[in-house]
Amino acid sequence: MNVLLIEDEPNVISFIRRGLMEANHSVSVAMDGVTGLQMIQSASPDIILLDLMLPGMNGIELCRKVRGMKINTPIIMLTALGTSENVVTGLQTGADDYVVKPFRVAELLARIAAVTRRSSAVTTANEYLLSADDLLVDTRGKIVTRNGERINLTAKEYNLLEFLLKNKGQVFSRSQIMERVWDIHFDTNTNVVDVYVNYVRRKIDREGSKKLIHTVVGMGYVLREESE
Repeated sequence: MNVLLIEDEPNVISFIRRGLMEANHSVSVAMDGVTGLQMIQSASPDIILLDLMLPGMNGIELCRKVRGMKINTPIIMLTALGTSENVVTGLQTGADDYVVKPFRVAELLARIAAVTRRSSAVTTANEYLLSADDLLVDTRGKIVTRNGERINLTAKEYNLLEFLLKNKGQVFSRSQIMERVWDIHFDTNTNVVDVYVNYVRRKIDREGSKKLIHTVVGMGYVLREESE
């Protein structure tokens, strides 16, 4: 992995860099908080090792800025201040873990591996989520919620909603929806698509919520996040 080490003590830098490089990680170094923030933005590291006490901008402030910029790169704080208060403060600002100095390289490598696994698991889980406004669909469990409230759909209603969500913003004709959701590849005069669109609308468009499935006159239907 590409590791960014933000640390101002040369002996600590040398110790960590040597240990990580022996474990086949590449290591970049910033020796103050301001430079560290610039490197986070420009280099996009896989993981950040962040000292708590830094010149220019301390680790707490830097972590808070990084998370405020919606950068989700895993952060492990390195601190000589092992009190619970400092640990809690670091975690509350968005750090994923911490290591108290002095530490062994083996411990640091284990923490890096654990944080990376957790981050990878979150990313994988998010791949199964579809959303529009406050509507959320978990495609693994076939679970639909709106504003946190569970919505029960039939199998065909769910298939229709998932199809429209996966193709959010695209307009589909009735015949295209029949082909993709019902697997019917010929023209039919049935109004089944209209009926099921209305079924889904009644269930997901709660009072006071934004309408999501829209009729495009003469063309078909589209799911998008805007009022009619």
